[in-house]
Amino acid sequence: MTEPVVRADETGPSRRRRNAGKAPRRPRRGALVAAGLAVLIAPFLVAGGWFWWQLDPPGGRGGAVTVDIPSGTGVTGIGDRLHSAGVIGSSLAFRIYVEASGGGPYRSGEYKMRRHMGVRAAATALEKGPSVLRLALPPGLTLDQIAQRVGQLAGLRADRFLTLARSGSVRSKYEPAGVTSVEGLTWPDTYVVERGESEARILQLLVSKFDENADRIGLSNTQALGITPYQAVVVASMIQGEAGLDVDRPLIAAVVYNRLRAGMPLQIDATVKYARGGGDAPLSSDDYSVASPFNTYKVKGLPPAPIMTASEPSLRAAIVPANVPFLYYVLIDKSGKHAFATTYAQHLQNVAEARRKGLL
Repeated sequence: MTEPVVRADETGPSRRRRNAGKAPRRPRRGALVAAGLAVLIAPFLVAGGWFWWQLDPPGGRGGAVTVDIPSGTGVTGIGDRLHSAGVIGSSLAFRIYVEASGGGPYRSGEYKMRRHMGVRAAATALEKGPSVLRLALPPGLTLDQIAQRVGQLAGLRADRFLTLARSGSVRSKYEPAGVTSVEGLTWPDTYVVERGESEARILQLLVSKFDENADRIGLSNTQALGITPYQAVVVASMIQGEAGLDVDRPLIAAVVYNRLRAGMPLQIDATVKYARGGGDAPLSSDDYSVASPFNTYKVKGLPPAPIMTASEPSLRAAIVPANVPFLYYVLIDKSGKHAFATTYAQHLQNVAEARRKGLL
């Protein structure tokens, strides 16, 4: 009789005791899934924590800094500048936040900020606009044009500025009694204006700057010319409108004073342009016929008020004109140079030459 076959793993009392009451071991699937998810999620958690830290970093803000944002700078460039100044900890975080929140574009200018502000606070400051505004006022602007430039600054209005400038509430020391407009009595320059300044304060700054520079130049010393300082400003404004080169300014001043003494109409084209309402378009026959006290082709003597702001060279020329007998001038070169003449016949020759050159 054949004996039953016994497997090796079924023999031995010790083996039976070890396996008694135990189920076969199986891997815990849930734990493996959780571990896998943790590995996948961890980078996102770290990145999220880093991003929120960049938005609102803990701790107090640091010292004040000024960040200059040049015109045309994009979000990446702005972020780099903020990071370099220590305002934010990451330019990348700034770019992500701006893109996600739909912020920008931001205006160029100078911004007063603090170190360690964080991305969110920095973006909020940028949305408000520059802390320091620049008001560029080159020579040759009328009050209307100055008002338009003021009105382009955040929080300021052109109409309010213009009303104040014509109300007499802000006056120049060179402004005669009865004159209420500061046309021509503001100083051309580039001004730094703090955000929150009022139109009245800006106007006072422009007029005070004019008075300060006019004193320095010697505007009050016009007695020898037989005119008042205010009339010298009128002459300077016409010189500004006519001259293209500084070398011509004293010569044009001489023409103005010589014509006044001779009782001749000044015939200054710049005054006719002012009378018609401005613009650079060529003058027409209708323009020369316009009825206005500023039309120096129809009205003898000086216009009643300046026609634009004048540069320092124009003011100096009005105070110290060239000692020459000229009565006429005409543009003779594309550089802006004029040809001057004492007699009308000489002037006609200069005019013919200007026409041959295509300048008239």
